[in-house]
Formats: sequence, C-alpha cells, structure tokens
Amino acid sequence: MKNCEYQQIDPQALPTPTPTPPPHHGKDTEKKKEPRRPRRKWEVFPGKNRFYCDGRIIVARQSGVLPLTLGLILVTSGLFFIFDCPFLVKHLTSCIPVIGGVLFVFVLITLLQTSFTDPGILPRATPDEAADIEKQIDNTGNTSYRPPPRTKEVLINQQVVKLKYCFTCKMFRPPRTSHCSLCDNCVERFDHHCPWVGNCVGKRNYRFFYTFIVSLSFLTAFIFGCVTTHLALRAQGGKGLVFALQESPGSAVELVICFFSVWSILGLSGFHTYLVASNLTTNEDIKGSWSGKSGEDVTNPYSQKNIFINCCSVLCAPMPPSLIDRRGFLPTDESAQTGSADIELPTLAAKSEINVVGSPFALQKSPSPVPAPSDSHQNSFFA
Repeated sequence: MKNCEYQQIDPQALPTPTPTPPPHHGKDTEKKKEPRRPRRKWEVFPGKNRFYCDGRIIVARQSGVLPLTLGLILVTSGLFFIFDCPFLVKHLTSCIPVIGGVLFVFVLITLLQTSFTDPGILPRATPDEAADIEKQIDNTGNTSYRPPPRTKEVLINQQVVKLKYCFTCKMFRPPRTSHCSLCDNCVERFDHHCPWVGNCVGKRNYRFFYTFIVSLSFLTAFIFGCVTTHLALRAQGGKGLVFALQESPGSAVELVICFFSVWSILGLSGFHTYLVASNLTTNEDIKGSWSGKSGEDVTNPYSQKNIFINCCSVLCAPMPPSLIDRRGFLPTDESAQTGSADIELPTLAAKSEINVVGSPFALQKSPSPVPAPSDSHQNSFFA
C-alpha cells in the first residue's frame, strides 16, 4: 500500500509553498534581545517628592508658595535696581547697588539650596527588615497580628529619649526624626515643613534655610531703608511725598511689600537664632519636648551648654551624606520587578491612593495577615 501511494504522487507536480515568517515574531525577538535600560532609584522613590535633572534635584510634590517667594524677591529687587539705585548712586554713593546685588545673589542661592536639597530623608525598611522587626517584637510564637509598641527608650547624655515606631517606614525613628505627612518621609533632625521654600527643613538643609532667612531679613531691611531715603530726598524742597511717588512709582510697590514683610522675616530670623543657640528644632520647641511642660525634670540632651558650640554644631558641622542614594541604579532583579509592576500600578492606584510609583515593593503582600494601622504622622509646622 505504501509503495502504491508513493508511486501515484509526483513530487514535481506539487506546488512549492513559500515559507512565511510568523507575524510579529521578529519584532518580539528584537524586543527580547534589546537590553533593558537600568533604572535609577529616584524613579521608584516611595515618598511624595518630585525629581528633576535625573534625580539631582529633589523637591516636595506640593511646592507650596515657592513660586510666590521667588516672585516677591525678584520683583522687589528688580524694582529697587531700576527705580532707586540710579537716584541713590547719583546723590549718595555707588556702593548701594553693590551691597544690594551681593545680598540678592546670596538670598537667591540659599533659597534654591534649601528647596532643592535632600533635607535628610531616611530610606524605608525593606520587607525583610520590616518582617524581622515584627518577629523580634512578637517572639511568643503567636501567629495573630499584633502591632509593634509605639515607643522604644534609649539613653542620650544621661537623658532618656523615646523613639517612636513609624508604621509607614516600618522602623523606629532615630532621635529627633519625625515623619512629614506632606512629603511622606521620615526626616532626620526634622525642624518643620516650610511651604515658602517648598521642602522639608531638616538635618541637611537647615543651615541653608537659616542663612536664607537671615540674609533675606538684611535684604528686606536694606531695600526698605533705601526706598525711604530715596522718597525723602525726592520730597525735599516742598515737593511732597505725592510728587516723589509720581516720579518713582516702583518705589511705592517696594515700600508696601517691604513694610508688611520685614517684621515677620525679622521675627522669624530671631526665633531661629534662638533655636540655633539652644540647639533646638521648631518641632521640639512647639511640643515643649525639653521645657519641662509635662512636669518631668528633663533637659535638652543635645545642647552643649554653650551658645558658640551649639551654633557651630548646627551651622558649621560637616554636611552629612544623603542616605537615599536617589541616583543609584536599581539591582537587575528589582528593576525587572518594577517593570512588571508598572503595568498593574494604575489599576491599584485607582482603587486605593497608593503613593509608591513603580516601587518594587508595591505589589508585595504585607508580612502580617492584617494590614498595619496607618501611622499617626507628626503635624507639619509651617514657617
């Protein structure tokens, strides 16, 4: 039978099919062969921050009134150099625009440094570290969920300091660290969240914030004094203040802005000078942590009992490095998990407001059967 079948079929009479590649097979192969671009850690940062210049600049997601701060400084200084400086150089001295220019540049630089610098954000605990902490706390073998204790006591300069547990970052906060509810980060030596600079003020940018408000108070007082002198000279000879304002309308705008802002800026500078001299933070001062308001006999364990040493330790100490390594590259396995998690993220974010954008841990289950209660964040204090 088989022999008969082969004799009846003529191979040459059969049409030769042309092989056609499967659709999109080549493209899929090329995609698989293409190396995946390494991702940096700032691209999956879990806090509520924005990054620019490939992670070099970090700001809060809610920029606050930072544009208003910049606008007021630029407008007031611009009007001063246009309307007041030419008259004062002609009638007084040419040093006035030089002094004003130096103060203006110093204010602008320190403002941008405060706004764009990592304030001292602490990285969150990994799932393994968080699970290890929970095992250490609940070592009785009980499988039911039990939240960890809220505080842990440590001894600093013979003074007992309580460390609070952060349910968001899954760790005990180091001394003087608080969780900012606006940035959703634990910040070392947390002072306050300042909407005027659009960032938290903490261990790494407090010196910039202090020099900003001090230099801004000098610039505001200097412009206010120069504008007043300018208008007084123009009003001489019986011409009156109305004539002076008509001759220099920009000076009237400067006078109003400086008059209503110089008092608050001077008061803020004085308050932070007191904090620096006492080695305190705004958070500690408002809460009365070391003032003995609670009836306990406590003293500030961080103060050196010397104003000069306190000022040097706060303003002149070496700049600590950033701990979040925002420009570092993710490991290959984490980058792959992040890439697959990006597909599911919009659906999850729609159901519950998840702040972790593309985080490699966003889709992992909690180590406990019941989700941890939300952390009671520290209230943010505005400058």
